[in-house]
Amino acid sequence: MAATDELSALEPLLEEYARVESQMAEPKTLADPRLMRRVGRRYAELGRVKAAADRLSAAAGDLEAARELAAEDHSFADEIPSLEEEESAAHEALVKILAPRDPEDAMDAIVEIKAGEGGEESALFASDLARMYGRYAEAHGWSVTEMSSTPTELGGFKDITLAIRTKGTPAPDEGVWAHLKYEGGVHRVQRVPVTESQGRIHTSAVGVFVMPEIEDDDEIVIDPNDLRIDVYRSSGPGGQSVNTTDSAVRITHLPSGIVVSMQNEKSQLQNKEAALRVLASRLAADARAKREAEASAQRLSQVRTVDRSERIRTYNFPENRIADHRTGFKAHNLDAVLSGALDPVIASLQEADEAERLAAAARS
Repeated sequence: MAATDELSALEPLLEEYARVESQMAEPKTLADPRLMRRVGRRYAELGRVKAAADRLSAAAGDLEAARELAAEDHSFADEIPSLEEEESAAHEALVKILAPRDPEDAMDAIVEIKAGEGGEESALFASDLARMYGRYAEAHGWSVTEMSSTPTELGGFKDITLAIRTKGTPAPDEGVWAHLKYEGGVHRVQRVPVTESQGRIHTSAVGVFVMPEIEDDDEIVIDPNDLRIDVYRSSGPGGQSVNTTDSAVRITHLPSGIVVSMQNEKSQLQNKEAALRVLASRLAADARAKREAEASAQRLSQVRTVDRSERIRTYNFPENRIADHRTGFKAHNLDAVLSGALDPVIASLQEADEAERLAAAARS
């Protein structure tokens, strides 16, 4: 990205920063928590641009002053190399911030984990992944809410849905979606199952689907006539009833065929509201995927089927090894990763994504 392009891109963003800063203090914004959160996210995003621009401006000013003073007093020349380094670093930081990024990075996320090939062993690993994401979220100060689950007799999950949310209004690179969006796909596990009596290593797979959690009702409009809503009694492991009332809800979106089931809330109304939130997020994710597919034939999409051949990551227990097949990342600390130490894995994916964005910005 050329310097002139940076300046032309910077000016409207700084103007928007001033407008959003004023909007943050308006009574209308203060009275609407959803609006406040959305405006706050944009303010945090633009605040990073403002801080980077101020840093570059200060560095350029200091360097210019040092050069002018060095013309009269040579002792000031010693300061010039370090000031040049600071200006270069400030410039690079601004370029990274101005590179186009996912506008949903600051959003919260819904994580769906589904057992696939491998039967009970797959269900047990689905439970391991749910625990891993929960501990990772806790380490970042995020909240985790189990929205729905179908447990198995041995303590696994046929499926489980988690809502992971930040507190306050994070900057885009600190949002849940900015970190967990790379987790969508097939996760393959290689280990000796608890059900294996002869000590043989089995390979099974778990599907993970991650989507930004939709907050604003006007983003996705769902026609009630497009829904089929069924109610039934909540069930636990083995299918036994754990509730005496029909509080569980299954919503089928007829045009898309998407089905969402919720049974973890105490009332039918709460389960319905939770199911509608997940449905809206799924519809938004599908719309996003279609837009991205049209924009780029090279898009790496999250898989919808749990097929071991479509794996994005392998967890090898005998070797205590984790390998991400998209970036080539490998480490022999699988036990730590499953305890929530996912940062190095995700960092490798973020770095690859950033390199792509910077290369695209340089080409444009």
